[in-house]
Amino acid sequence: MKIWEKGFSVNDTIEKFTVGQDRVLDMYLAPFDMRASKAQANMLAQVGLISEGERQQLVTGLDELLAQVAAGTFQIEDDFEDVHSKIESYLTEKFGDAGKKIHTARSRNDQVLTAIQLFLKDYTEQISAKVVALVEVLLQKAEAHKNDLLPGYTHFQAAMPSSFGLWFSAYAEHLLLDLALFEAAHKVADQNPLGSGAGFGSSFPIDREMTTREMGFGNVAVSSVGAQMLRGKTEKTLAFAIAGAAGTLGKLAYDLVLYNSQDLGFVNLPKEFTTGSSIMPHKKNPDVFELVRGHANRLQALPNDIILATSNLPSGYHRDFQLLKELLFGPMMQFADLLDMLLFALPEIKIKEGVIEQAKYDPIFSVENINQLIIAGVPFRDAYQQVGRAVEDGSYVPHREFQTTHLGSIHNLGLTEIAAKVRRWQEGSELFK
Repeated sequence: MKIWEKGFSVNDTIEKFTVGQDRVLDMYLAPFDMRASKAQANMLAQVGLISEGERQQLVTGLDELLAQVAAGTFQIEDDFEDVHSKIESYLTEKFGDAGKKIHTARSRNDQVLTAIQLFLKDYTEQISAKVVALVEVLLQKAEAHKNDLLPGYTHFQAAMPSSFGLWFSAYAEHLLLDLALFEAAHKVADQNPLGSGAGFGSSFPIDREMTTREMGFGNVAVSSVGAQMLRGKTEKTLAFAIAGAAGTLGKLAYDLVLYNSQDLGFVNLPKEFTTGSSIMPHKKNPDVFELVRGHANRLQALPNDIILATSNLPSGYHRDFQLLKELLFGPMMQFADLLDMLLFALPEIKIKEGVIEQAKYDPIFSVENINQLIIAGVPFRDAYQQVGRAVEDGSYVPHREFQTTHLGSIHNLGLTEIAAKVRRWQEGSELFK
């Protein structure tokens, strides 16, 4: 069945090509299309376009379909073009004319757009909760290891003393910045396009404020033309959010691959989190973080895919938009999987104590040697040159007391402030209301 059927059959080759992956990808949209159809039925009854009895039938049928989704038994068979035709066919077969009336005052354009808006809005809320959970894990690790020092590196050269508290909390703070992108994506998705029709509205006295309230949208997409222009904009905004956070996760994973190496040896993975070599029996490879890094790198290309699919299109609906589901839905699930994997793995990472005490890290205390000379009254430039010469001629002796005096207080203050940022974000963001 096709909801645009007019008495003739489409060529099988053409139909297969135009349907594409819709039957599979529309399973993501199914519960949201059903929710939107319930709001549509309630609104149609409210404005007198269907009877109260018909409304009750439609709502009952849609609740049955939602129960099928929850039970995992809902399917879109090959007889149907997409989820929209499957839902309407079910309602028509069960309730006759009432099912045929559900599409009154809407187009498949605003129908699919509404389902996508609801789906992406829900996704930003769910994924943001996962990001915050990862932030909490990072802060817990930071607190537990705030006094465990490690060498900070620049240019792949040991540079200055740092701490695991500072390192863990840095990623916590940056994930909060990434949440700002998800909040932007949530705002764009939180616009109700139902009632915009094919992009030109409806002459029926529909109540768009009512459907907005029923579906939990915060805003009405007022212009019917502008509502259709959300297709592509919402996906692109979410793609940028995923790409931004993926960049953070990829850098975190890369750090852990380096820190787990024998040359640095800052962290240990439980052996059951590693894989082995088919020829070298000593190997314990950090494949989990290498794959996180690889997937994160791929996800950073997502905005470009969306842009290329939509950048040369004028206003109005175009079938090109169908490709956005294929481009976006898989990466959305992949990103969620990365967060789940890190939430599982990060708490189990073991920190090696005393790594900074190795003699090869003596030079990273050179700045503290300079600071001690400055306190004694030596100008900075003279102190810099004096310490530099000492490093070169072998007379340098590091001021290691720095690690027990200044560093801890600096890092502890940072942890307190970042934790406060998390609380303020949750209290002020629409994502958590």
